Amino acid sequence: MVNKKIKVSEKTCSLKEVLEVIGGKWSMPIIYILSKGKMRFKELERSVEGINTRMLVKELKNMESNGIVTREVFATVPPTVEYTLTVKGKKLLPSIVSLHKWGQEFTV
Repeated sequence: MVNKKIKVSEKTCSLKEVLEVIGGKWSMPIIYILSKGKMRFKELERSVEGINTRMLVKELKNMESNGIVTREVFATVPPTVEYTLTVKGKKLLPSIVSLHKWGQEFTV
């Protein structure tokens, strides 16, 4: 059997760009949880096991800047913030589910 090297140029490699968008440790669990619908910050924080507040804020800001989630702030005291997946974020779901199934088969 001959091993073939795959030639990948940084200019043409979209996988690198994808990993910059969703490559954080917590991004995929957050996206998966948000697939169930709109969630407030504290609900989301309780749903993502093992994440701390600072890291959740960082991941959500990154995903918001990349168009994966939307953040809606309501003028209440204290402020209420809800997060939802964008169309772009929802299109990631089949890939995340596939990776989840792969992980169950080969890593558990």
